[in-house]
Amino acid sequence: MDRAIIVDHLVKNFEVTEKEPGITGALKSLFSPKTKQVHAIRGISFAIQPGELVGFIGPNGAGKTTTLKTLSGLLYPTSGFVEVLEYDPWDRRPEYLKQIALVMGQKNQLWWDLPAIETFELNRAIYEIPRRVYEENLKELTELVEVEKLVNTPVRKLSLGQRMRMELVAALLHKPKILFLDEPTIGLDLVAQQKMRDFIYEYNKKYNATIILTSHNMDDLIDLARRVIVIDEGRLLFDGALEELVGRFAKEKIIKATLGSEDNIKEIEKIGKIKKISFPEVTLSVPRSTTAVAAAELLQNFPVEDLTIEEVPIEDIIRKVFKGELKQ
Repeated sequence: MDRAIIVDHLVKNFEVTEKEPGITGALKSLFSPKTKQVHAIRGISFAIQPGELVGFIGPNGAGKTTTLKTLSGLLYPTSGFVEVLEYDPWDRRPEYLKQIALVMGQKNQLWWDLPAIETFELNRAIYEIPRRVYEENLKELTELVEVEKLVNTPVRKLSLGQRMRMELVAALLHKPKILFLDEPTIGLDLVAQQKMRDFIYEYNKKYNATIILTSHNMDDLIDLARRVIVIDEGRLLFDGALEELVGRFAKEKIIKATLGSEDNIKEIEKIGKIKKISFPEVTLSVPRSTTAVAAAELLQNFPVEDLTIEEVPIEDIIRKVFKGELKQ
């Protein structure tokens, strides 16, 4: 099997009822409802190799969660072809479900008033995990995320970070080959976020698991994903190495200059957009096509002691992705 996931021209539309405000509007929507079609996914295609860890990103409402739910078999597509581990996800065959896991940062499967161990035991029965294998997996996973001493504590008494790590343990007890992670670090503090990232990294490397990760946390993507897929309004905008995002979408470059004096320093704004001035350092943003000309003007007309030309930071590009500012 050379490809763990294949998506070809996937389309998912929803029909939603439009409701007018007030009691009259409610009655109209009840007896003569008006509906409209929402195009959540518009013909996206991609393939993922076994063992890849891919960042799946875009602004809110781009279609990320809908895609993950479709790949896991929770939603049936309007059209297109999808194959995961050579299975049709919507058949929901036990052989398939035992090889995948979907973890959503805003949803939980743990029972609130019971210790997490009770959910673990239930999942052992659901996935038909042999007792010896279950105990080995439980010990390994709880130690890896540092919650082995908390499994008998009622879930409601755990911190958000501890609960999220328990959610991961519950989802991974059956050692899935495919892991769909939807905002796994949402709401966590910085320490908990890093522990979650460390866990995802180690799981991917140790078990050669195929992972699709959606996140609005730039650190998640920079630390974990070497490849990113960007979608917006249900359309695929980019699929490639994280570094290539800069080359594809960055329309500007950054020039940093060290000046010998402050003479005519205000004139620099005629060359490019000033990002920062803190003498003797000046940082400019200039169009990619005029970078060489801008650098030459700086060197000829100002007391430049040092000059560097840099790409726009990846963080800035990802931030634009989240705001829906990137278009082909």
